[in-house]
Amino acid sequence: MYRIITVEREYGSGGGEIACELAKGLGWKVWDHALTEEIAKVANVECSTVERCEERVDGTFQRLVKVFLRGSHERSIPLPGAEPFDTDRFVSVGQQVMEKVAEAGSCVIVGRGAPYFLRQRGDAFHVFLYAPYAEKLNRLLKLGKNEREARELLDTIDRDRITFVRRYFDADWPTRCLYHMMINTAVGNESVISTILTTMHALERAPVNV
Repeated sequence: MYRIITVEREYGSGGGEIACELAKGLGWKVWDHALTEEIAKVANVECSTVERCEERVDGTFQRLVKVFLRGSHERSIPLPGAEPFDTDRFVSVGQQVMEKVAEAGSCVIVGRGAPYFLRQRGDAFHVFLYAPYAEKLNRLLKLGKNEREARELLDTIDRDRITFVRRYFDADWPTRCLYHMMINTAVGNESVISTILTTMHALERAPVNV
């Protein structure tokens, strides 16, 4: 029985929105921004600090954050005993939080390396969402991005994810063998959700090969 669904996605493919709709239909909790908040809470840093680390490898930021904790001017001086928060720390804390969330079950987890952290769990169903460039651009424009900003984000964010996964999991992104299914979201959110649920329930009913 699957108790967890992880949703990895190309930027702009609608993964966050689809995950929310999927969780709502199942009556499950969605862990997207809430996961960022939980990681920040456990690491004792601000959400903005975690957001800067999510699915990207540190460059200048890593060097700076080892000296200063991000936040207000008063918080920029490291507190006694506080660990600097960089991508290495994000991965470490993120794994702890992810495992705790997974143990609770009945949840949909968006991105943040979830299919890699939870790849050994038999109760996790892994989905990868992608879309043609034009579809992703159109989705971002509908969200209020201007075309220049949208194109820049599409050109950089997934590239950061590729680098992140290569460094921390020594794998390609996406790692196709991790996923139970990969879906083109150009077919529409409703069709994507229906396909995910149909496939997941079919696998749950399938006999186990010994």
